[in-house]
Amino acid sequence: MQNIFDYFGSLGKSFNTVFIAKDRYIQLFTGLFNTLKITAGALFIGLIIGVIVAAVRSSYDKNLESLKLKGGIGYIVMSILNGICKVYLTIIRGTPVVVQLMIAYFVIFVSVKDGVPIGIFAFGINSGAYVAEIFRGGIMSIDNGQFEAGRSLGFNYVQTMWHIIIPQMFKAVLPTLCNEFIALLKETSVAGYVGVIDLTKAGNSIAGVTYNYFLPLLTVAAIYLVMVLILTSLVARLERRLRKSDH
Repeated sequence: MQNIFDYFGSLGKSFNTVFIAKDRYIQLFTGLFNTLKITAGALFIGLIIGVIVAAVRSSYDKNLESLKLKGGIGYIVMSILNGICKVYLTIIRGTPVVVQLMIAYFVIFVSVKDGVPIGIFAFGINSGAYVAEIFRGGIMSIDNGQFEAGRSLGFNYVQTMWHIIIPQMFKAVLPTLCNEFIALLKETSVAGYVGVIDLTKAGNSIAGVTYNYFLPLLTVAAIYLVMVLILTSLVARLERRLRKSDH
């Protein structure tokens, strides 16, 4: 029993040395705030890019035959846009996010000192490629009869996509999309490569100063775990609500 009290006593002293002394716990809060800020900004950029790229790719795939028959400038423009989107998807999905982040920081935005907006940009561009494929799969799963229904209501193709197809697509892919967002939250842990004090970097910095890697890294892992569990719970609740609305 005495050994147990001694163990918890030493653990308490270690906790005080690692986090309380010199207010090092503030670094964790700063890192957590930066992690959430990068994740939220990247989500916003990823959604915008995902919708645009998915709309171009699915429109090209669904209307390829009619575009070929009509020919002209419309076919050329759609072919160019589709080619650009395919190159973007191939490059972003085929290279590590850490490399993309470092290129953005050391090459593209070399004069920018703050790594947070660069992290938002890099992770947003990366997330957009995966979100685009999720959206494209959702759009392609919508029955062609929905497009015909939109045309019968007097909508053009863009209006049909905006008012009829995209709302149904969002409902179909929402659980998968939420899981992609959870993955994005964890991917931001590499933001420290470009000098951002994110949650992982903060824990590693505290560990390097105190020479105690157990408590800081365990705390960082616990914080990530809690955030993922909360998001997973929200996704599960959302899926149940969507299933109820289908009945």
